This record gives sequence, structure tokens and C-alpha cells, in this order.
Amino acid sequence: MRTLNAEETAAALPWGALVEAVLQMFERERLGEAHASPRTSVPLAAGGVMLLMPAADQHFAALKTVTVHAGNAEQGLPVVQGDVTLMDAATGTRLLAMDGNVLTARRTAALSLAGAMKAGRGGAERMLLIGAGVQARAHAEAFAEVWGVRHLKIHAEALAQHMRSRGVDASAIADPTAAAEEADVIVAATNSQDPVVPSRVRPDATVIAVGAYRADMAEVPPELVRRCAVFVDTLEGARSEAGDLIRAGVDWSAVQAFSSAQPVQQGRLVLVKTVGHALWDLAAARLAYVNQQQQ
Repeated sequence: MRTLNAEETAAALPWGALVEAVLQMFERERLGEAHASPRTSVPLAAGGVMLLMPAADQHFAALKTVTVHAGNAEQGLPVVQGDVTLMDAATGTRLLAMDGNVLTARRTAALSLAGAMKAGRGGAERMLLIGAGVQARAHAEAFAEVWGVRHLKIHAEALAQHMRSRGVDASAIADPTAAAEEADVIVAATNSQDPVVPSRVRPDATVIAVGAYRADMAEVPPELVRRCAVFVDTLEGARSEAGDLIRAGVDWSAVQAFSSAQPVQQGRLVLVKTVGHALWDLAAARLAYVNQQQQ
């Protein structure tokens, strides 16, 4: 079994192919050809936790293992560490191991694009990105390459400089209010417990929220959520973890899961909310394996 380091994992997951791999996994899920078990949480020493996320389809199985130790920061060690192992579903043969942090960052950005495409969106020129971490960088790169974003407003000057080196007109801003009223797409990738997306946005904007992963967290204000056609990666996960939607008291009968979504008409305000699922890790791991086999 080959193990890919962080750089090799990124190289095995090019943005365009990764978005297509996630879209294909939506279809396998819809047809009942792919499934995942609920996430398992195991307490560890020093206040740590280990998370296990398995998924399988007719040909492959994947297991993502993540450990979180808040105290590691004081020791100069990563707080979050992870890896993904891909297996042959028919024999259990281990096929490939990948850097879990890189795979998660890239598949999350690809998931945002794939989910927006299922909602009927397919490109943007102006983007507002709220956040400055790994997910913010992944989304900036993915949307520039796949959707052709050419004007980017963001909080972090370092990330703006990085995107300028990739040919994007990127600039750092202190207040997102004005940029929100002009942006075609707004992405929030923070760990904020309170809304960070301005409530006034374009009436045809696409709002994507990926940072809030607990019921007590929210990046999108309730009044904005209620104006949107809402799409989620999984209804089960969103009902228990999507604080943005829970706080807004959404009508769950009107919320669409990506796998069975019907696109809305152009000009409608759209919210794409993701909380993560092991099937998206499987989609990425499959792609990485195929790319490795072709080398």
C-alpha cells in the first residue's frame, strides 16, 4: 500500500476532476450504491478525541481517522491530525493511504462547488471569502480554477497576495458589508459561533457556509437563511449539526439534499450548507487512487 504525503495528496486531487468525482458520488448515493456509517467518537488521553468515519460503495471502502488534541498547540504539534485509507471493497486489500487534512480541505471546497452546481449555479466573477484558514485558501483556489472567479475580496492579506500570484484580482478588506452587496458568490469558512455573513446580499447571490459544524454555531444570519433556497450535503447531518439552519428555524421539508436536488430558477437567492460526510472522503480517495494508477 502506497502512502501519499501532503503534497502528493494535493497533486492527486486536481480541482476539476475532484468536483466531478463528488458529483458522481451524489449519484451513487441517490441510487443506493454508496453508504456511510455514523461518525464514531472515542475519548483519548489528555482531553483528546479520535473520530472514525467509514464509507463504502460497490468497489471501494474508505476510512478517515482524525485525532484532535487542543493541548498540542502548546507543544508545537498539530491540533488536528488525520489520514484516509482506501480499500478494495471485495477483498479488504489496502490500496492507498492519504494525508487526511489535505484531502478534507480539498474535498470540502469541491463539495461546495458540486453542491452549488446541483442548485443550478455554474460560475461567478466576484467572490467574497470570509475566513483566513486552510478552508478559505482551498475555496479561493477551487473557485478561481473551476468557476473562473477573477475578483476576490477577503480578510487576510497573505491569502490575497497568494491569489494575486495566481492571476486573481484579490484584495484584503476589513468590513465585508459592501463586498457582500456586489459578490456573485459568498463563502464563509470560519469557526464563528455567531453570523459573519452580512444580511444584505445580491438577490441572485450564492451563499456557501462550510465553517459552522455544531448546532450552536452559525455563520449566516437567520433573516438571510429564510430568504434562500437551501441545499445541504446530507439532510441527516444538517438537522443535527447545521446551526445556521437550526437557528433560523428552517422548514426542513423545503431543504434539498445535493444527491436529489432540483435546481432553482436563475435570479433566486441560494444557500449551500455543508457539514461533511464520509462519502465525500470516499469520492476523493477513489480519485486519488485512479490518478496514482495512471502514473
